[in-house]
Amino acid sequence: MSKALVLFSGGQDSTTCLAQACADHANNVHALGFNYGQRHTIELTQAAIIAKKAGVPFTIIDLPFIAALSKNALTHSDVAITHEPDSLPSTFVPGRNLFFISAAAVFAREQGISLLYTGVCETDYSGYPDCRSDFIESAQNTINLAMETDISIQTPLMHLTKADTVRLMQDLGKLDWYADSHTCYNGHRPACGTCPACELRLKGFAEAEIQDPLEYAASSTLT
Repeated sequence: MSKALVLFSGGQDSTTCLAQACADHANNVHALGFNYGQRHTIELTQAAIIAKKAGVPFTIIDLPFIAALSKNALTHSDVAITHEPDSLPSTFVPGRNLFFISAAAVFAREQGISLLYTGVCETDYSGYPDCRSDFIESAQNTINLAMETDISIQTPLMHLTKADTVRLMQDLGKLDWYADSHTCYNGHRPACGTCPACELRLKGFAEAEIQDPLEYAASSTLT
């Protein structure tokens, strides 16, 4: 059976990918997280909790240079979380997914793994250009040319809405994993319920008509 490596932040989407990879590849799954100076490093703590629940090994790679390359709201707490019309969100980290996928591909090559799972999505993608299918296709081609590998990047959520993702997790029987996941950009637990990431997550659960098991500090009209 093929081995799979899941790019795992501990967020809603990567947690869904982990559940899907476990369903697809049984005990041949490894989770990989990244410490890149994110203000919500609590996600790595939560990722470890979920990985333990899933029974898969979890490795964290430090990529501190990412935070030093640009100033954005995810790696600099003094930058406000905003999303102005016709502009990228302030939470966009230039090159982040490119660096993540490249590092994961090297890790996979050394471990004899040919399948990468990542939770990028161009349907509810929050304005991030590195979550689109054309980027993933390009990255896959470049990686394989660079290392003479045959790595395949799996994106099971690419064309799903957040509501579809919630329904998928329910179908996989792992909805309870979401209670330990972390989405909040502010790094709060309980989640703030008001940042763009929390709002998008809550909207998806509301549209799916399923209760989010995550605890929130703020009430929302979407719950």
